[in-house]
Amino acid sequence: MSAGVRLDRLLANLGYGSRREVTPIIKGGHVTVAATTVRDPNAKVQAADVRLDGEALDHPNGILVMLNKPVGIVCSHEPSEGQRAYDLLPAHWEYRNPRVESVGRLDKDTSGLLVLTDDHQLLHRLTSPKHHVVKRYEATLTLPYERTLGERLASGTLVLDGESTPCLPASVEVIDDDPPTIAISLTEGRYHQVRRMVAASANHVDTLRRTHFGAWSLDNLPEGDWTDITLP
Repeated sequence: MSAGVRLDRLLANLGYGSRREVTPIIKGGHVTVAATTVRDPNAKVQAADVRLDGEALDHPNGILVMLNKPVGIVCSHEPSEGQRAYDLLPAHWEYRNPRVESVGRLDKDTSGLLVLTDDHQLLHRLTSPKHHVVKRYEATLTLPYERTLGERLASGTLVLDGESTPCLPASVEVIDDDPPTIAISLTEGRYHQVRRMVAASANHVDTLRRTHFGAWSLDNLPEGDWTDITLP
């Protein structure tokens, strides 16, 4: 078994405050370890044994969650950019170390499935092009869908404006004709990729929503809510 981690460092890393801020909490008798009150910030502990005011620590083994991001929310840590996806999560998660990050981004005008984690190795694996994680988006279009769009995306030859490398093959599924609605599944994450793919065929995306990320899907998760997920 691990020798444990310093109690003040554990609480600080989980976002309960800086080490200076959690010290009076510990010394004030708010922390128990294996049902025994511990007042020493330097005590070595196992996270599973720690209770803060009688409650188990929040996600002591790391965070992996799915958020149904509404339109108008930004995937940024910078408050000046507007309401953030992180504002929809528990407030103290903002101060965790390692920091909670979104796995890729959805732009402000795109809603749907956003994965967030503090496991940065997992984040890298899920965003690396070589792992070919499939993302599925549902898009409503301004103009009727034309089969040539699906053929271009499937061919793997479409070069977006301002780029020199063709997009990897993507698939298209027609969902509805009125309004024209399609699902696009792809394995890349280029800047505004779905919108630019559709624009390359002289059409326009009116609304865009991501419904799947790898094996995860939104299902019935209400907009603005989050839920814990596990690796498939």
